[in-house]
Amino acid sequence: MRKALLPSLIILATSLLVIRIFYLQVVDETLKLKSENNAIKKKFEYPERGYIYDRKGKLLVANQASYDIMVIPRELKKTDTLEFCQLLNITKEDFIKKIEKAKIYSPRLPSVFMSQLNKSEFAAFQEKIRKFEGFYFQKRSLRDYEATFGANIFGFITQVNEKLVAKNPYYNSGDLIGKQGVEESYEDLLRGIKGVKYVQKDKYNREIGSYKNGKFDTIAVQGEDINLTIDAELQKYGEELMINKRGGIVAIEPQTGEILALVTAPSYDPSILVGRQRSKNYTELYHDSIAKPLYDRGLLAEYPPGSPFKILTGLIGLQEGVIDENTSFFCNHGFSYGRGRFMKCHAHPPAQQLHNGIYNSCNTYFAQTYMLAINKYNNPAKAVDIWSNHVKSFGLGQYMGYDLPTGKRGKVPDSKTYKKIYPNGGWRSTTIISNAIGQGEVLMTPIQLANMMATIANEGYYYTPHIIKKIEAHTIDKKFTTRHVTSIDKKYFKPIISGLFDVYNLGTARALKVEGIDICGKTGTAENFAKIGGMRVQLKDHSIFVAFAPKDNPKIALAVMVENGGFGATIAGPIASLMIEKYLRQKITRLDLEKRILATSLQSEYAKLGGLSEKVKAQLRISDSIKTQKTIIPTAKVKSDSTTRIKKVI
Repeated sequence: MRKALLPSLIILATSLLVIRIFYLQVVDETLKLKSENNAIKKKFEYPERGYIYDRKGKLLVANQASYDIMVIPRELKKTDTLEFCQLLNITKEDFIKKIEKAKIYSPRLPSVFMSQLNKSEFAAFQEKIRKFEGFYFQKRSLRDYEATFGANIFGFITQVNEKLVAKNPYYNSGDLIGKQGVEESYEDLLRGIKGVKYVQKDKYNREIGSYKNGKFDTIAVQGEDINLTIDAELQKYGEELMINKRGGIVAIEPQTGEILALVTAPSYDPSILVGRQRSKNYTELYHDSIAKPLYDRGLLAEYPPGSPFKILTGLIGLQEGVIDENTSFFCNHGFSYGRGRFMKCHAHPPAQQLHNGIYNSCNTYFAQTYMLAINKYNNPAKAVDIWSNHVKSFGLGQYMGYDLPTGKRGKVPDSKTYKKIYPNGGWRSTTIISNAIGQGEVLMTPIQLANMMATIANEGYYYTPHIIKKIEAHTIDKKFTTRHVTSIDKKYFKPIISGLFDVYNLGTARALKVEGIDICGKTGTAENFAKIGGMRVQLKDHSIFVAFAPKDNPKIALAVMVENGGFGATIAGPIASLMIEKYLRQKITRLDLEKRILATSLQSEYAKLGGLSEKVKAQLRISDSIKTQKTIIPTAKVKSDSTTRIKKVI
């Protein structure tokens, strides 16, 4: 029995091996396709990318036909280089350079020789392509933008790099991929699935038909269509209001966390990053270190939040029991807090309680509240950590987890922060009192400010902000429908909301009321410093405004940040009122505010930053001339208007 065991194992193993070899060589022919078989050519069929719609079903991004000229270096024959270059309007040096680059990638695999030809360019080349062996064309689809706004939301399409090709087997050299915005976030859904055709060739390298009658061919599957949470009309209006200004507007639906508008200024027309001029235009945008049109200020710019942060100071004071609604502090246009330190305040009646402290934006009231909270435990490190955790429960000081590929954490200091700043100790409530009014070490992005207001509107909870509303045959990520509850009890929000409501009735925004809409808001002004010529110079303050409406059952919460805009009620406040009315009514009654904001240019303030090139100065002159217009430019109808395009890029 033992003697038979070893031979039996050998026979069994040999039999299994023979069966496997027979299967691979005779039955399963897929390995033939993976071999370097010169008789089989692999052709890809590229699907259309999925369409992009707004929350109401309005088409924002579609597709248009495009053609790439491909080259297989090994198959090149004697080519009339002069005729070839004339057809494509390139130099002989360009031709040689592109061929050498293709050889480096692979002599036997196709590479993109020239990408994104339009129909007329392709037609001229197609007539004579038979004369240029080794070249063929590949049909693709490029983006066709139905909107001249929202560039930062959409992102753009570009060619994959070699590093990504090596990392991800789906992509080949010359393939297109989404970058930035939803094009990047939802690339796997929008791109679709490539189709593959295997073509057999004869000994003369001529195509003689499909391999195995198309047995292994697959068809392309179009990308998934998606609906965004964006309201197209609100987004367009926000970008128009921000012409000749820098900053961001973020609007959120409090009950869902859906992003209604995500405005960054300056911006650009998304169509300039399509076609053969894409690379040139992108390079110009990328190297504009002054206006930074590719920099999404709504998601990336970190600012001191200023007075809107007093809302959180008041809530934490109530939660920690150091104040109640009737607690009073005396303010005589300022507050002394030791060692000759003095915090200025606005002109208002001296006796301040929570309600009028909010609508008068009293620095003294909230500085006193903050000091009481930090001094409560006779341990500044413990107290500031408790304060920090309260603030972070609003989604601040951390990445928010929204479905866009870029963002910043902002900054909410804690005891570790101050141990680094003051390694020898000695810091206390008076040292860090600027945090009380949104200065100091506190930094927030506009989307964090907007989410903070959505949380206030909901009386203590929020949903992670997101920009995807619907994908056919897919469910939205559960994290966008998960409620996040703050560390502040619900009962403390009502007195805060009452004070915010009277900001419009009795306080700093009373001139910004919209008849028939109950708006709760808060003005803000943040100090602004910049390095000019190696010196730290204080520039005009940033204008900030946060709001939600209506007061009961809120439908929109938003934050507006205008760089160098001055007092919050001057520029950011009117923009907030206009955005709210536009969304809730789809029309504007405060035409006085609209006219003033459209006519306001801050380019002279930005010019103080220095280093403006002659080209930028020329653009600024064109841009400033637009401010004399009395009506809003209908951006959806001016794709070919070069003046409008320039003013959006500034």
